[in-house]
Amino acid sequence: MNAASLLHLLQFASPALPIGGYSYSQGLEAALEAGLVTNADSARAWMVRYLDEVMAQWDGPLFWRLLKAFETRDAAAVALWSECFLASRDTSELRAETVQMGYSLTRLIAGLGVAEAHFKLYACLGDEVSLPAAFACAVDALDIPHEEALLAMLFSWLENQVLVCVKSVPLGQVAGQRLLLSLRPDLERAAAQARTLPDEALSNWSPGLSMLSMRHEVQHGRLYRS
Repeated sequence: MNAASLLHLLQFASPALPIGGYSYSQGLEAALEAGLVTNADSARAWMVRYLDEVMAQWDGPLFWRLLKAFETRDAAAVALWSECFLASRDTSELRAETVQMGYSLTRLIAGLGVAEAHFKLYACLGDEVSLPAAFACAVDALDIPHEEALLAMLFSWLENQVLVCVKSVPLGQVAGQRLLLSLRPDLERAAAQARTLPDEALSNWSPGLSMLSMRHEVQHGRLYRS
């Protein structure tokens, strides 16, 4: 991986990217409210299960397919996998999250002028662009290697989950970093599965997460938007 690609990846996977990622917990705040996550051990168990059952079996594999679709300029595949991702957001908050962040990232890369050759591919997505589709577009435009991009996507999700726990469990800063470091093997395993999972094995079956997300929609005194 050359220096330019690495720097581009660090920029677009950064929590400082102005697309609003810090304002979402992806169901974790509801799990905290329900007492499912109360300390470092239960936080780790939550993240490992989320990685194994959601990120490795659905979000990661769809992002991988979007990377390949942008690489081959396959507009039909770009539209298909982005639509599949949107359809899998089975609560209003989770759908609003990916649409809002996808829109913000789309506006950002357009403003930076880094993906002008991809606008025809964007046209096939309609009014709603999922975050994975927008990120895959940026990855292709900036010539970032796909394996590293997938790891960065997973790490960005995990880092945000840890930050939610640091603020809300609460965990100490060192405990949060220890948790993040301990999950490296789980991230690598999830990325490997996401790259190799066949279409017929894809699954977004996570009813518990869906229930928590629906409960969060009416949760009183929340800090996060999902």
